[in-house]
Amino acid sequence: MGIDPLDALTDRIAGLPDVTAVIAGPGTGAPEAAWGDRFFFVGDERMRPFATIVVRDVPGFDERSGLHRPGVFRLNVELGRARFRTLFGYGPEQFAAHQSTIDFTVAGQWFPHPVYAVQGWGSMINPDPADVLPLIERARDRSAARRRR
Repeated sequence: MGIDPLDALTDRIAGLPDVTAVIAGPGTGAPEAAWGDRFFFVGDERMRPFATIVVRDVPGFDERSGLHRPGVFRLNVELGRARFRTLFGYGPEQFAAHQSTIDFTVAGQWFPHPVYAVQGWGSMINPDPADVLPLIERARDRSAARRRR
């Protein structure tokens, strides 16, 4: 039996330089609805994640990806406006006009984040770490540069 895909991706992101990973749970200050979700920060200040992995739907807030399905999780990455535009062909500010055409449940392909697309975030259901690592590294680098400023 191989390594769990969720653990494999968590380990790959957490292994990047100067990354602090937090798995939400009792004692982390996270609401129970987020327990099991992973948050990745540059450094240990934990002010603003550059990537997250969510493992369940949040009723009334974020249910479009169908994370209630067994073994399904969603990677979320802060892409930035330019990379968002490159990936999706429109800017974050145009997300509302396009969201009805997006399948937020499909695995292995990028789509705008169901809630945070307007902030330049993108998502992928059950990604292969090798397919997403370049964008995760770019988000980590952008976060590190912001931290230095």
